[in-house]
Amino acid sequence: MKSERSNWVPTNPNFDPNQPMQVGGQAVIEGVMMRAPGSVATAVRRANGQIVVKHEKFFSFNERMKLQKVPIVRGAIGLIDMMYLGIKTLNWSAEVAMMDVEAEQARKNGQSGKTVQPGTQSNFILALTLIIALAIGVAIFFVTPLFVTSKLFHLEQTALEFNLVAGAIRIVILLIYLSAISLMKDIKRLFQYHGAEHKAVFTFELNDELTPAVAQTYTRFHPRCGTSFLLIVMFVAIISFALLDALLIQWFGKMTLFLRLATHLPFIPVVGGIAYEFIKFSARHSATWWGRIVVAPGLWLQKITTKEPDERQLDVALVALRCALGLEDPAAYGLRADMESEPARAQVG
Repeated sequence: MKSERSNWVPTNPNFDPNQPMQVGGQAVIEGVMMRAPGSVATAVRRANGQIVVKHEKFFSFNERMKLQKVPIVRGAIGLIDMMYLGIKTLNWSAEVAMMDVEAEQARKNGQSGKTVQPGTQSNFILALTLIIALAIGVAIFFVTPLFVTSKLFHLEQTALEFNLVAGAIRIVILLIYLSAISLMKDIKRLFQYHGAEHKAVFTFELNDELTPAVAQTYTRFHPRCGTSFLLIVMFVAIISFALLDALLIQWFGKMTLFLRLATHLPFIPVVGGIAYEFIKFSARHSATWWGRIVVAPGLWLQKITTKEPDERQLDVALVALRCALGLEDPAAYGLRADMESEPARAQVG
């Protein structure tokens, strides 16, 4: 049964229930962050069953600088924006989880733990975390493949062959990394919330009721997923870096590892911007025969990075989505006493 969306009274001024809108998010520790135009809501479930929501207005750098319509640039800048937001919300969910750990420890020691609001993270700490995360990612997925290919294969003076091998190494590293962490219990729960996020987004996009029972009927594989994006980045990198290397070999006559590092690393934002445009285009055409072929590898990879969620996890994802859209009051999900259990709550359609 479809919901009568024309009867909804949204408080998000950027949300018109009669107009299509793209929403998205990410899984966090025991929860989901959802982003709608001008609004971000992160919902997490505490150990006592209570759902806590952090809601804030959010406009990306692209929106503030009017860059939404500039191809490639909007993708490159948007990726940094979303990484910053993702780290910020992930850190907040970790603070909520630690609050429960401390409350449980206090209870075991016979003390009455007080409910303390998670602290506000400084922009400096968030920026530093983002820089470190980017540096580690670049070192593992870009520097390492270049180094290994240069040392183990005699392909330095070729463009396409070198980047095909480096790209294959990059993809293998990604698959090994994702497969390894998926075996961890905590990561499996994170991947369940990832699946819940996808189901909630599909439910909204197909104009259905935003309830766990309805959302459970939808697939957990979404063509706009960040996992799919990572894979597309790696394929785009092969072609982009091969073209770049071909030009450099023509100009300098000889290619070295240092020259590749000096040119490939600054070119990564461009690769990310191209991949962003590609995934947006392919997602819009995912219903066509060629679109299904293009998005298929990313959907296959999501078999690792998403797991089937239960209804409680779906409930959290939908609370985040409804709060981001302004369909529910985030203040209704404030912190209560640490050991107080979550009361029964009517579902909002």
